[in-house]
Amino acid sequence: MVNENSKTIEINRLKSPLKYEDSKVYDSKGNQLACVETFSDLKYIVEPNAGVLSEEEILEHAPNSKEAARIRLSRGVGDNSDVLLINDSVPTLLGFYYTAAICLAIPAFYSGNRFAMFFILILFILPLAYLYYIFNLKQYVTTAYKTPTNNTQSKIGKTKKAEDIESEQSLQSLNKYVDEVEELRSVFDNKELKVRDLIAKRFEPPQMTYDRFMTTIDKSHDLFYHEADGAISIARYALEDTPRVESELESKIDTLKSIIDQIEDLTNELVINMSSEDKSGEDVKSLIDDMENLIDSVKEYK
Repeated sequence: MVNENSKTIEINRLKSPLKYEDSKVYDSKGNQLACVETFSDLKYIVEPNAGVLSEEEILEHAPNSKEAARIRLSRGVGDNSDVLLINDSVPTLLGFYYTAAICLAIPAFYSGNRFAMFFILILFILPLAYLYYIFNLKQYVTTAYKTPTNNTQSKIGKTKKAEDIESEQSLQSLNKYVDEVEELRSVFDNKELKVRDLIAKRFEPPQMTYDRFMTTIDKSHDLFYHEADGAISIARYALEDTPRVESELESKIDTLKSIIDQIEDLTNELVINMSSEDKSGEDVKSLIDDMENLIDSVKEYK
């Protein structure tokens, strides 16, 4: 079973900015990335490592990867862009293939040899048959996501409707907390990426200071997501909207806001420190101490 720390490291790798050196592209761990070319695009994609993240986590944190495209196609929600992504070599191969076919077709056309022309025609048609095959989206759908029979659909619809009604009745008054947590999570993700990039620029690895800063950010990430997931679980599964439930939700949301404030303060201090003549970074290190104290205090409270 994959531990949460491994997942956090993998998610951070997927979200970290790419590094460009000597006309080559690397991810945050120094792994060189291959160029992915489709009919209309040319890009570098950080692929998730196998066996670390679940399908849902891959779709959330690496939606533009080939693995996410395969998952969407297997679930029957993929499209032609996903097919092109997982078959990114097709445009190049087709280019070479038709170039060679045209070179063969020219002498066959001028010679008037009907057999040769018929053979060339078949050569032009074969790739079209292959394209028709790979763009047949139904072939990618796995058994678990095949369209159920009408009777099964009817049963699923009835069950889903009953669950929705029960869910709406039990969560309606707490939905505002779910929305707030999701919004805070989006804010945190953006600020976390920025502060990691700034730390890498201010304290180039390998340095003890860099390691300490990144470790603290990792702990902040774990704590934030632990509190966020806990708040959402309470809001979604609480049977009653009681003062105790609301107090616990408010406490968790306050913790999320405190972590975001600490990340924001650290980001601002890093920006100021990078442009300042004083490169000692004492103010920055003081903020790291504050973040560590915040993490320890929340853990002690729990």
